[in-house]
Amino acid sequence: MMMMIEFRYGSCYPKALVCVNVALACIDAVISAFAFYQLIRIQARNSHLGWNRQKVFHLMIGSSNMGYVVYFMLTLIAACEDWVCWSQSCGFVVMACPKILFLAAFLLLLSFWVDLCHQANDEDDDNEESSPQENLLPRASYKQRSNAESHRTCCSFRTIHVGSRQRVVILVTALIFILMITFAVLIWIGMGRNPIDSELVARVYVDLFSVAILLLGGALACYGLLLFLKMRKVRSERASSEMWKVAGLAVVSVLCFTSSALVALFTEIPMLYHWHHQHVDAVRTSLLLILYYLIGSSLPSAYVLWVMRELPPSIAVTVVEESRTIAFFHDSAATINPQRWTAATSLQNQVSRASPI
Repeated sequence: MMMMIEFRYGSCYPKALVCVNVALACIDAVISAFAFYQLIRIQARNSHLGWNRQKVFHLMIGSSNMGYVVYFMLTLIAACEDWVCWSQSCGFVVMACPKILFLAAFLLLLSFWVDLCHQANDEDDDNEESSPQENLLPRASYKQRSNAESHRTCCSFRTIHVGSRQRVVILVTALIFILMITFAVLIWIGMGRNPIDSELVARVYVDLFSVAILLLGGALACYGLLLFLKMRKVRSERASSEMWKVAGLAVVSVLCFTSSALVALFTEIPMLYHWHHQHVDAVRTSLLLILYYLIGSSLPSAYVLWVMRELPPSIAVTVVEESRTIAFFHDSAATINPQRWTAATSLQNQVSRASPI
């Protein structure tokens, strides 16, 4: 397969770039397949919980990497076939969409870390999600329901509940998508006889998006450090394990996002879809492609999927079990300074009930 592509498109793209594009497409295809496979396993294990952060995260990562696969393959074909639309707005849209999904996925991760860091201080903790297994959309009701009721809850948009921080993630993602469409229209208009420079418009969008990636990396570093310091106070094996997962993910995110943003700001790699048979340094461009796409996007996606590889425990939703659990608490124990008991155990409960990844 690779040899056929090299033979056919060798005169359009240098062979080194063809090999790099095909390799990146294969890597992203594997990551996407694993993300969707994990999504199916999680859904089959706890289907009654509806859509939660863990499921949405796997869906976004899988869709983002699948978008990269489409972009890499279409780039080779469009360069050889001289697609006019591709060098205008079509290539820009296909290039930008996977990156927006990637940004939205890590914004969702950041919102979860913010929830954990501020959970003890928020007055509306009961209305926020504190675990990736808790519902991002309809919340679980912890009571038995018929299959018809479960189906209506899963498919009905009237029961959707989204936390305040998740609303911010949705709003930011929607604004970036609208901004991308606006820039795509300007690029398309600029191809005519008018003072709009299409390449400059695309360059401005890439720079703005790179700044957003840098800010996201910095935010993940700050909240990762806060969460790391907070979890150090908890003496448990699980807390120690999750603590180093958070630290590793924060370091990987900062390094990868910084390298990707710097490549985008100081090179023309994100604009490669605009290539018109001009001479390029195949070796240098290949290395920058690897740094921008493999290190900047594929590596963080693969790392966080590896960290989240463990399936959530199956939850038996019954009223009887809930009543038995409550029966273990004695009235006198519950009335002895409940605020002090809550403050002493809030951090331990956060670690034992939720994984910060």
